[in-house]
Amino acid sequence: MSSRNRAEIPEAQEALNRFKYEVANEIGVPLKQGYNGDLTSRQNGSVGGYMVKKMIQDAEKRMSGK
Repeated sequence: MSSRNRAEIPEAQEALNRFKYEVANEIGVPLKQGYNGDLTSRQNGSVGGYMVKKMIQDAEKRMSGK
């Protein structure tokens, strides 16, 4: 069984990690390197959800030519 948390393009993994911490900082989630078991599911989910929202916004801008 393969991990679902792997980037499709391995070279993008570091950029995705930086993006994750940037988003967590923007929305006030105290994400840190390593273990984050002290965060709630809601906090963790909000980071992932906001990452997807920002990626969709970026894709929409690119498609619209802006």
